Amino acid sequence: MRTEWTVPAGRAALAAEAEGRGPLVIGLHAGVCDRRMWRPLAEILKASCRLVAYDRRGFGETPAVDERRSQVDDLWAVMGHPAAGSPAILLGCSQGARIAIDAALQRPERVKALVLVAPAVSGAPPPELPESVQALVDAADEAEKTGEVARLNALQAHMWLDGPLSAEGRVGGPLRQLFLTMNRIALNAPPLPSMSEPPSAWERLSDIRAPVLVLWGDLDFPHIKARCERLVEMLPRARAQLIKGTAHLPTLEQPEPCAAAIHAFIEEVGPISRADHRN
Repeated sequence: MRTEWTVPAGRAALAAEAEGRGPLVIGLHAGVCDRRMWRPLAEILKASCRLVAYDRRGFGETPAVDERRSQVDDLWAVMGHPAAGSPAILLGCSQGARIAIDAALQRPERVKALVLVAPAVSGAPPPELPESVQALVDAADEAEKTGEVARLNALQAHMWLDGPLSAEGRVGGPLRQLFLTMNRIALNAPPLPSMSEPPSAWERLSDIRAPVLVLWGDLDFPHIKARCERLVEMLPRARAQLIKGTAHLPTLEQPEPCAAAIHAFIEEVGPISRADHRN
C-alpha cells in the first residue's frame, strides 16, 4: 500500500511517498516528470524493494521554495526521515540521475548502489546534435522564450517521451497525458536561482566505487545513448541495460523489462542492513 508524507528540507516541504517492502530504493525523477513517474515501477517491484520517491522543488506537489541549498541537500533530508533512511540504492532518471551521482561522490557511505536511467552528468561534454534534432531543440527554445507553455510542453513530449527521431505522438493515451500533466507543473514553476550546484562530476566518475546499473532506451537522443555507453566504461563497477522501443523515460513507458533488470541488480547487490527498510 502506498503511503505519503512531507519531508522538511530547509524552508521547503518535499512531498514524498513509498510503496513495497525490502531493500530501500530512493527514486529521483526526471526534470520533465515528478514522483508519479516511478509508480508503475513501484507496483511491479513492491515485493522486492521499498521504493521511496519525492517531488523536488517546483515539481508535483512540492512548492518552488528558493533558498541557498543544493538538490543533494534535499536528498539527504529525505534519507534522514524515519520513513526512508540510509544506506540506500539511488534510482535516478535524467536530472535525477545527476543528483544521484553527485550524492554518491559527496557521501559514498550513504549510497549502496546506483541505478542511472538515461543520466545527465554535471560537467559532461556538450552534445553535438543531428540537424533534425537540433531543429526540434531550437523550436522548444523559441517556445520557452515566447512563453508558449502549451507548445513547449508538446515539443518536450516529442523530445523526451516519443524520442527526438521518432514520430510525434508515438506514445499516446494515458501515458502521454500523464507526461503533459507532470511537465506542465514544472514548466509553470518559478525558477530557483539561489539553489547551489555541486562541483562537476564528469572528471570524478572513476571515484564511484558502488555498483552501478546504467539503463537507457534505444530511441533516446543520440548523445545520451553515447553518454550511457561511455559511463559504463568510466564507472569502475558499472553494467549496461538497453531497453528497446523506448526513449528517455523507459521505466515509465516499459516498466516490466526495467523492473526485471532492476530486480536482478538488487539481488546481485545484496542486502541492506537497516532493519526499518523492511517496514
